[in-house]
Amino acid sequence: MILDQSLADPADRLTLALSKGRIFEETVPLLRAAGIEVTEDPETSRKLILETNDPQVRVIIIRASDVPTYVQYGAADIGVAGKDVLLEHGGEGLYQPIDLNIARCRMSVAVQNGFDYASAVRQGARLRVATKYLKTAREHFATKGVHVDLIKLYGSMELGPLVGLSDAIVDMVSTGSTLRANNLIEVEHIMEISARLVVNQAALKMKRARLQPILQAIEKAAAALA
Repeated sequence: MILDQSLADPADRLTLALSKGRIFEETVPLLRAAGIEVTEDPETSRKLILETNDPQVRVIIIRASDVPTYVQYGAADIGVAGKDVLLEHGGEGLYQPIDLNIARCRMSVAVQNGFDYASAVRQGARLRVATKYLKTAREHFATKGVHVDLIKLYGSMELGPLVGLSDAIVDMVSTGSTLRANNLIEVEHIMEISARLVVNQAALKMKRARLQPILQAIEKAAAALA
């Protein structure tokens, strides 16, 4: 999608990239602490560009996995993305100054209840793993000396072991209720996940006077959540 060039930013205008859902909802109070109020709800509006109470700040609504790319290439000056997304992206061209302590969950390995995971991950074994986090899964199992056949899925990861597509899944877990409902169990914790504020490196230099007060206010509000 190509954005309307008539909406191009003035040199001092800031663009913030957010995704719908939990990250947007939990970012709103942090923005409010910085004096920024989004004037529309992305769940009810079909607009992809939302204005704020500050005419020099706008919000673009994109897929969570696209946030690092928009910020990396300067289409957005700042954004909020989960650590899981940033690990898969690689973080090139991004400054990651603040752990916002929001959208907290964990990255885990899960298998069908009754599957002998301990035997399946012995040194030199081979395992079929369904996930959308290919880079994270590959690195995790490499440290264990386990060969993995990675199967990329974009959703309903829990179905993989149930229909014989995979032996295990690597996915985000919050309460674990979806796993339990589908007769899956967590067998390994990979890492804790939360959302980070990311900043375009060029914007940090060129728009520092405009960005710094916002970053400081957001950091202070995020620290209160820790």
